[in-house]
Amino acid sequence: MNNEQTYLDSLFEKYLHAKRIFKHKEVLRHSYTPKELPHRREQIETLAHILVPVLKGETPSNIFVYGKTGTGKTVTIKFVTEELKKASKKYSVPVDVIYLNCEVVDTQYRVLANIVNYFKHESGFEVPLVGWPTDEVYSRLKEVIDAKERFVIIILDEIDKLIKKNGDDILYNLTRINTELQNARVSIIGISNDLRFKEYLDARVLSSLSEEEVVFPPYDASQLRDILEQRAKYAFNDGVLDAAVIPLCAALAAKEHGDARKALDLLRVSGEIAEREGAEKVLERHVRKAQEKIEHDTMEEVIKTLPLHSKLVLYAVVVLDENDALPANTGEVYVVYKEICEALDVEPLTQRRVSDLINELDMLGIINAKVVSKGRYGRTKEIRLNIPAFKVKNMFRRDYHLQSLLAMDFLKQRRLFA
Repeated sequence: MNNEQTYLDSLFEKYLHAKRIFKHKEVLRHSYTPKELPHRREQIETLAHILVPVLKGETPSNIFVYGKTGTGKTVTIKFVTEELKKASKKYSVPVDVIYLNCEVVDTQYRVLANIVNYFKHESGFEVPLVGWPTDEVYSRLKEVIDAKERFVIIILDEIDKLIKKNGDDILYNLTRINTELQNARVSIIGISNDLRFKEYLDARVLSSLSEEEVVFPPYDASQLRDILEQRAKYAFNDGVLDAAVIPLCAALAAKEHGDARKALDLLRVSGEIAEREGAEKVLERHVRKAQEKIEHDTMEEVIKTLPLHSKLVLYAVVVLDENDALPANTGEVYVVYKEICEALDVEPLTQRRVSDLINELDMLGIINAKVVSKGRYGRTKEIRLNIPAFKVKNMFRRDYHLQSLLAMDFLKQRRLFA
């Protein structure tokens, strides 16, 4: 008992008194807005030029910002709008900035409700996140915004996901709202990873947008290195980073389309691994371990959130892989997929739909579906698994739909390989 108590008493001590790697780890988080943004001066200047009419009491244009993940879109928008709010106090122009992530706030109702609730300290009432007619929420929104003279800037991050899921009614309403307001003025800033985003918009929405576009190019390895060095000064204690660590994080992230988020994650997780090991310094090997961990965690999250039939198609590929039957074509995957559906008493999709799901899994990088020529026999798709089969099965062990397949050892019971 005493030994057990001694162990419990010292459980956190060894970590608490270990060599401290980090000084301020939050600096490496995506949510942190730095005081300087290296290599985004041009975009900052463009955004400031578009928004400066606010300080003159004029309504600025709506803005749409495009760029791949990790190109600094969100952090730059937050930086510029924070500076705008500071300047607005100097010039006595009331400005409210409302930031919404449309991956989380993913319906028109929720967007409107969140905007209304931003002003609840003024209005004294709050809209529930479900239950009201959308028209009533929109009426409340106009009421609370127009309660006094002000400019309201609504930032809709990942706006393409909202529009693809729910249509463009929300944009239609928000871009025309100024015609219904007496005191306030509203401007929209949309942030999208999809350069073709506007193709999803109806002509009536496009005509009312009056938008300016700002494109964020990917960072190269040298620019990523500058970003990491700037953050590392505040994030790490002196002398804990090996000279090879930042260049390696930058080079690995540059391969991922210049993704600064990936670079920051690599650096942060490398430090966490080194700290957990009780290491004196963060070394190259810690970066390699961090890369492996991040890739595994990311892929696990993607697989975990797949729709049921996508999981069943993936499991069919796992079955073929463990029976040394890969590469396989779409027809062979479909045969196994149908058997899995039968075992689970699930209605199978058509082969054409399964072919679409295979393409989606290919785009996510979970499988590789390469079209190859068979000469006079035409072209066919060769499907391979990009992740070890045992890792996919381990992820599926927590999925109640697939637990029964794993329990019955479906792989060994298959008639095709009996």
